[in-house]
Order: sequence, then C-alpha cells, then structure tokens
Amino acid sequence: MPPTMAQISDPKIAFAYLRPACVLLTKEPSVTNVETVSGQLKEVDDATLQQLQDYVLFPLRFVLKVPGPKKDKLVQAVAEAMSHILENTCVQSWQTLHDLLSELCLCLCSPTDPGKPADTSEELKLAVLRCLDALLHAAYGDIVFKLFEPIMLPGLGAAISLLLALGEKEKSRDVQAAALKCLQALILQCDCTQVHVVPSLEERRAIGSTMASFLPGITTAIARIITGDLRQGHAVTVKAIKVLSSAVELVMEDVQLQASEPCKTPSPNLGKISQLVVQRKQDWLKSTAGKLSVLLKKIITWTSAHRHWRVRLEMVELADRLLARCSRSLGECVGPLLEALVGAVNDEEPRVRERCEVALRDVSQRNQSCSSSGDVNSERSNIQTFTDVLSENLHSLATSLPRLMRTSDDQKKLFVLNVFLGYLKVLGPLVSVVLNSAAHLERISKALMQVLELDVMDVCIVEERSHSSTIETTSTSSDCCTAQTQRKHFLYFTDEMILSVLMEICRTLGYYGNIYLLTDHFLDLYCQSLAYRKQAAMVLNEIVRGAAGIGVVTESQGLEGEGHRRSANKDDLKAAVMSVLEEYTSLNNWHLITVSEETDRDRQDQQLLSPPRILSISNSDVSNFNANSLQVIPSSFGSTSPSTSTSTIHQLNSNIWQLCIQLEGIACFSQALGPDFRPLLMTSLYSVLEKAGEETLLVSQAALGSMWVISRSCGYPSLKELINENSDYLLNDISLNLQRLHQHPQAPRVLTVMLTHSDCSLLPLVGDIVQDVLMALDLSYDHTGALFCSVLHALMKALARWFPSSCNKTKESARPQQKSTDQEDIDIRQFLLDYRKQKDLAEGIGIEEDDTYDLDVPPPMECEDVEDNDGPNVKAELPSHLSITKDVMERCIHLLSDPSLRLRLKVLDVLELCVCVLSEKENELLPMAHRCWPALLQRLTADDPLAVLRAFRMLCTLGDMCGDFLRRRVSKEVLPKLSSSLVRQAPISAKAGPVYTHTVAYKLQLAVLQGLGSLCQRLDL
Repeated sequence: MPPTMAQISDPKIAFAYLRPACVLLTKEPSVTNVETVSGQLKEVDDATLQQLQDYVLFPLRFVLKVPGPKKDKLVQAVAEAMSHILENTCVQSWQTLHDLLSELCLCLCSPTDPGKPADTSEELKLAVLRCLDALLHAAYGDIVFKLFEPIMLPGLGAAISLLLALGEKEKSRDVQAAALKCLQALILQCDCTQVHVVPSLEERRAIGSTMASFLPGITTAIARIITGDLRQGHAVTVKAIKVLSSAVELVMEDVQLQASEPCKTPSPNLGKISQLVVQRKQDWLKSTAGKLSVLLKKIITWTSAHRHWRVRLEMVELADRLLARCSRSLGECVGPLLEALVGAVNDEEPRVRERCEVALRDVSQRNQSCSSSGDVNSERSNIQTFTDVLSENLHSLATSLPRLMRTSDDQKKLFVLNVFLGYLKVLGPLVSVVLNSAAHLERISKALMQVLELDVMDVCIVEERSHSSTIETTSTSSDCCTAQTQRKHFLYFTDEMILSVLMEICRTLGYYGNIYLLTDHFLDLYCQSLAYRKQAAMVLNEIVRGAAGIGVVTESQGLEGEGHRRSANKDDLKAAVMSVLEEYTSLNNWHLITVSEETDRDRQDQQLLSPPRILSISNSDVSNFNANSLQVIPSSFGSTSPSTSTSTIHQLNSNIWQLCIQLEGIACFSQALGPDFRPLLMTSLYSVLEKAGEETLLVSQAALGSMWVISRSCGYPSLKELINENSDYLLNDISLNLQRLHQHPQAPRVLTVMLTHSDCSLLPLVGDIVQDVLMALDLSYDHTGALFCSVLHALMKALARWFPSSCNKTKESARPQQKSTDQEDIDIRQFLLDYRKQKDLAEGIGIEEDDTYDLDVPPPMECEDVEDNDGPNVKAELPSHLSITKDVMERCIHLLSDPSLRLRLKVLDVLELCVCVLSEKENELLPMAHRCWPALLQRLTADDPLAVLRAFRMLCTLGDMCGDFLRRRVSKEVLPKLSSSLVRQAPISAKAGPVYTHTVAYKLQLAVLQGLGSLCQRLDL
C-alpha cells in the first residue's frame, strides 16, 4: 500500500494487509521480516490496532520463544515493534500482561544465570526496557494490581532484582536511567506525563504490603547506586533518589498504617511463597525504620555535598515527601530526614534554598498546627514525639559540634552549622521550651563556647598602634571604621560563612528564647571562666540583637505564620542590656592591660636620649657613620625568656579582643534599643570614649566604630552631635577624674577624643578643663607629661581645625600683600615704627621686662581716635582660643628639654600647631617665638636625629609665620650649621646604597634640602 495513503481503519482490511507478513515472520524469523511487520503496523490506526493486538503480538512473541540463541539485532527489532504496539494500545488481559512481562525479563537476563543481566548490547537493553515501560503503562484497569498479589511475589521479585541490577551494574547511563524508570512504573510510582492508574487506599495498602517484602533489597541497592561512582552522572542519581522515596513512601505511608489492619494469615495454597509475605506490624516497622535510618544517614552525607544542584534538590524533595507522609512510621528516620532538610537552608543554588524554605515552613506549620489542636490524643502524642526528636537531635548535634569543628573540613562544618540553625528554625517558639532543659542549654552553650574560640597569637594585634589620624574622621565618613576593623581569627575555622551562620544561630536563640534565661546563663559563663569570656560576650551581643528582631528572619519570611513572633519587649530587652552593660564596663572587665609596661618604653627613651652624635648637625666627626644606627628597641628589652614573651603576647591579645568584642556589644545594644538607649549613654558613652583614645589600634578602631553605631541608633546625625549633646556630664566626669588622676588615668584620653570629634561650640565648655590639665601638667609633668601632651596636641589640632584662617590665610595672603605694597600709599612714620619694633623684638629688647607692654602701634586714624577720647591705652582681651594657645605654648616651651625623646617629639608637634593658631595675632606670636627660640635651637643643633627632623619642620613653620623676625637668628645661628651638615653628608649620600634611603640621616638630609629654599625665601635671606 502506498505510504502516502491514510492509515487503515477497517479491521478486516488491516487483518488482510498484516496477515502475510505475520505468517512469514512466524515461518522465517529474521530482522527483515520483523522490520516489514513493524513498517506495516505503522499503517494501521490505533483503534484498529487495539482490535488486532493479540494477533500482531503473536508472531513477535513467537520469535522470542523460539529455542536457541538469537541475534541481538533480531531481539531488538522485535522489542521495538512490540513497543509501537504497546504505546498505542491497552493491555486488557492479565494473562497477556503476565506473559509479556516474563518474556521481556527473559530477554534482559542471562540464560545461564537468570538473576543477572545478560551480556548483550546497550541498544538491545534500551529497546527491551522501553518495551517493558510501555507494557506497564499499557496495563488497563485493575489487571495491573494482580501483579501485587502474594502469588506473584517470586516473579515480581525477579523483575525488581533484574531492574536493580541493571541500574547498579550497567555502565551506560541511558540503560541505568531506563531501568530505574521501569522500576518506578513497576511499583506504580512513575512521574512521567502519561496518564496513570490511581490506586485507592485499599489498593495502595495491598501494594504496600507486597512491596514490604522487597523494601530491604530495593533500599540497599538504591543506596549503592546513589553513593556510587560520580561518573554515572546526576540524572541517574536523581532517578535513584526518586525510586527510593517512592518505595519507602509506598511501604511506610502513615495513612495506610494508621488504621488497624487485621493480621491476615497467608493462604495455605501459597506454599513456600508464604514465607515471603511480610506482616507490617509495629516490631517490623520499628526494625525497618532503624535500618532505613542507617541508609539515609549515609545517603544524606553523600548527597548534601553533591556537585550538581538537582541531586541536592531531589534530596530535599525526598525529605519533605517522607516527613509529610511517613513521619509516624519512620521513627528513627525523622532525625536524619530533618537534618537533610535543614542542611540545605543555605545552599548556593537559589532553587534548592527556596524549595527547602517551603519544606521547612510546611514542617513547622504541621508541627505547630498539630500541637495547637487537642482533638486527637494520638496526634498530640505524636507531635510531642516529633518535638522530642527535634530537641534530641539538637542536643546530639550540640554534643558532637566541637568534635566536628575540630576534625571536619570547612564544607562539612558549614553543613553541620546549617543543620543546627535549621533545627532552631523548625522548632520556632518551641526553642524556648527546649532551652528550659538545663541539659540542652548547657550543651548548646558549651558547644558555642568551644566553637567560637579565638586565635589570639597574632603578634601584629598588640604591635599596631593608633595615631591621632586614625580616629580623626569627618562627619561624613561613618563607614571607614567598619572597613578598617580587623577580622577575627578563630582556632577551628577560617571561612567567613561559618562565622555568619554561628552569629545567626545566636540571634535565632535570642529571637525565640527567654531573654532573661539566656543573658543570665551566658553572663555566668562570662564571669566564671576567663577561657569563655570572649566567646560568651560574642554570643551575648548577638542574642540581644536577635531578641530585638535584628538580623533574623522576619514574620513574613519565617517558618511560622503570624502570631508566633517571640522577640522580647522593650522593657525586658532594656533590663537585659543594662545587666550586660554593667558587667562589660565594670572595673575588672573594662580597664584591661593592652600594652607592655610603661617602664619598657622608658628604657627605650633612655637609650634614644644619648645615641651616637654622627647625625647631629653640630657634630663634625663623621668617621664612624657606617656603624651608626638608631637603636629603637634596646637589647635589655629583649632579654626576657621566650615563654614569658609568648604568654605576655597571648594575654595582651586576649585583652584586646575582649575589649573589641565588648565595644561591639555596646554598639549592638544601641541598635537593639534605638532611641531608648539614650538614657544609658550617661553610663556607657564615657567608657566608649576612653577606648577610642586607646593606644592599641584595634581597640581604638572598635571604639570609634561603636561610636558611629551609637550615634545612628540614638538619632544623632554624626559624632559631633553625639558628643556635643552629651558634653555636660562627660566634661563633669573628666573634671572630677582629673583630680584623681592616679585612679582614672584615662580621663585625658576622653578629652582628647571629644576635642577630635567636636566643633568650636565645645570651646566655652572646655576652658576650665584645659586649665585643669595645665595645672596638673605643672604639678606632675615628670610622670604625666606624655599623657597630657597628647591632650594638648588634640586641643591644638582642634583649634587649628575650628579656626582655619590662622594658618591658611596667612600663607595665602602673604604674597598678594607684598605685590600690592607698591600700589599703596606708604606712611613713613608707621614704617619706621614697625621697623624699630621688629629690630627690638629680634634682639630680645623689652620682651622679658614687661609682657603686657603693647608692641602694636595703632595706625594714624586709630591714634587720633584714642587722643580724642583721652582714655587710657588698654590692651584688648584675647579671644579664648588664642588665650588657650598662649597658655599651652608657655607650658610646652619648658618641656622641650625633657629627657624623654617621645615627649620632646610630641611637644614639637604641639608647638608647631600653636604657631599656626597664634599667627593671626602677630604681637602675641613674636614674643612667644622669641621665648621658645633657645630651646628650639638646642633641639636643632644638639639632639637626636628624630628630634632634629621635627625641630626643622617647626623652624620652617615658624619662619613662614614670623618672616623677617627670624632672619638674623636663622642666618647667624642655624644656617652655618645646616650648611656644614649638608656638606658633610653629601659625599656619604653620594656613595650610599639603596638601604640609605631608609635611614634617619637620609630623611633629615632630604627634609633640610626640601625646606631650606622656601625658608630662605620667606626670610628674605
């Protein structure tokens, strides 16, 4: 018949058309004849083919039944032809279904060993498996359920074993996947798009009872497939997981087992087959659940870290499916299944995370809805068991957590912590109930203490020092502190994601737990053990944040619905914060040693006080220059034993990190309370400012970051407003503490930080405090000079910042004024008076005799006004900032000869700033410049190279501000020595190697060469 014609719809015509080919195939079984029949079958429509199904199947089945070996091509062709028939017709006869199933299985198994697959081609196996799948889908009505009658147990078992062997042992991925798909269809759990027979509850119960006999074999073989060679591909693994979940659900489904099933005695007619029948009694269910638990743990461990996301997604599907439908009967398996589910909450693949969140939400809602309903006692008992499983799993995991964190890699650690977090999320508000158990709380807290142990052996932590520039930030640079904060190093992990999950665990505990119970418990750990103090503080910080609902899952995204939020109210939160804050800022926990003893630094200063004089510009002996070096750390300082040094570094680092964590905690508390934290500033802000002025870089950075968080949380736009709004009681505390400096040595640092971050509105308030500082400096400069000089340095930097015109305008306006001199009318009288004044000042005439004498001669117009008024010539009162600057400069002049190099360097910095501030009042600056000149000259000509370098910088600043006033002094007393020093250094630097650029001599030589030209130009030399 021409192929272009329509398909045959008349059974008689179709029979006549197919009969010759079928008869020929029966007589001569060959590939050609099979292909002829197959081609003709495609010319017949489905309805007609259905009527002729038995007739056309007969010759094909006959070929398979012919004794003797057959070629693979022939069997493959027969299977393909039968597949076409079965895909387009229905099998309505049980006998046909049974016979075809047996015949097709025989095509797949070995002739010599029917329990093993035949050694045939991949194409043949695929064709037979496709035919078998089509047969199972073609089974019509109730006949398919006859497969699961007890009498069919041997045959069904043989088919299942054969398909499992193909899925496990076959090397071809396609054959493996096809075999597993057939197995799904065989147990009526196929998930393809075709229409399937839907069994009733009774039919499912019958199928489940039959499949119970094969569940051990199926699960064991499938477990081997899932955990097999990764080269088999993710598709086979996904299909195997689906088979596993289908088989377990079919046998262990709660709906099947909840109704009391009468114990049926196997029929005597079954004979030995009755031994294969399984009664699903409680003891069998318990035993099976225990064995399944072992397999599931192995499978979950393998799949949780699988590279392909579809495998991880299918594992989530399996866990959700079994927990939803088999949680009662699975018993011991609930724990591993929950572990699989909660372990995927932070999966890198969004689709896995989303599916896991949905599954966890469903589990939590089922748990909570059942616990709230009291209609059925059995349900309540079951859900109690479910909660017990969760809490026991949590306890067990907390017990093994320290060991796992010590022995596992970071990937395993992250998975374990995600599981831990998942348990807390599933429990939801029931976390509070679990934590009421002393055993659970103790185990969880100790696990967190051990896991969060810090590595405090880094020498860089204690070595790094803060400088004034470190904490000087503008009001808009709130993020810089966070960026500079050094990350914590832990003993048992390095991955930042692990720390993130640990902190989320703590916040979740605070969100659902009792805030009083948790803070009391961890405060006890904080107080009782030095080893746990830092970890307990970290946990407390996050618990408070979690209790305020910060950094935890919101209600709309949570695992529980509305009405289950358990974050603490403001009163409870404030009470908890106050208790923790009081402990943090107590004397023993706040004033910790973070630097080496002061005597060590003093010894350094003593060695620096008298180094070789080669580098001094007044020294003419240069013969030993190459042997010259700056001894920063004296040899006596390094004489301590290594063990003592190591333990000291360990303790200092530990103290530094403890302070940093406590400062972070104060910031967390302000975030938790928001504007309600303002009343607590009276007890906490002073302490934070103390640490912002710390010498240790890490502590000062942490304190500054805490200040920024506090200012934002309390509603202050910047640090300036934070300090100004609270300056009254801060300055009061500073004033009181300055009077008891031996008890409160940190008071000057608080003032330093306030000056650094405030504005000129603070100046009227600090006037008295500055006088207190100057008086204290006068009384004990030999002991507290360095500390108070830091305050004075901060004060002068603040004044220079608040009144910027003093430096900048003088420099910027100097040249324009000189250029415009020719264009102004010159007053001869005023010119001569100015000249005489400058000459007297330069020679020091009249300065020491009367400081109150006014050197400033008013211009002619002002003189006329004074004469007209006939009043006395009263000197105008200085502005407060200039008066303070003058007082500071007078004190610092006397400190220029202090034995401590460190103090001399600081004093030179302060004096340089004083010169800038006083520059706007020349008649005050010039006398002070005259008074400081002898001490400055001594620093320039006979001091340590570092001091010479700093003194020359001050000389340049002084020359820039004073101008002609210093011309004679510089030309007679400084320039000759500078030039001779440069002459001596020239041949040395010319021959020096690359290391020379790192020496103090090079830096001094460079500074002199760079600054000398502009200095001479400014002095008109």
